[in-house]
Amino acid sequence: MTRLRLLYYCTSTVNGTANIGLRIDAGDAVPIWTQIEDGIRSIVAKGALAPGTAVPSVRSLASELVVNPATVAKAYQRLADAGVLVVQRGEGTFVADFAAARQLKRERAALEEEALRLVRKAAVVGLSPEQIHAMVDEAMDAARVAKPAAK
Repeated sequence: MTRLRLLYYCTSTVNGTANIGLRIDAGDAVPIWTQIEDGIRSIVAKGALAPGTAVPSVRSLASELVVNPATVAKAYQRLADAGVLVVQRGEGTFVADFAAARQLKRERAALEEEALRLVRKAAVVGLSPEQIHAMVDEAMDAARVAKPAAK
């Protein structure tokens, strides 16, 4: 008995978005969202999608690939978290400017290192986690930085 493998290929353009040439294989053991994520990463890495280029909407790509929109949304979210895509509410999803994304990633890493040093130093002098949180809150107040919503 032969096994049927379904291949889907996204080729059309919608509302000026790029023809991304993405292919998924429904018979592959790799999850479809991973295939979408890896496919877009590859296309962007090859330079086929320049920074600032709009990618198809979640619904549009899901329709073309004949997959659930949540599958595409998961891939897009992971790509946005990785700095490959940027979502602009009401505008669409675009290929990120990698120079800016890399710089932001470097700055965040440096801040995380500074925060770790601060916490270690505070622990060495005997401050409790609550006291460290209070110190950070006071610093945020002094800098007039908006605090994240409580979880």
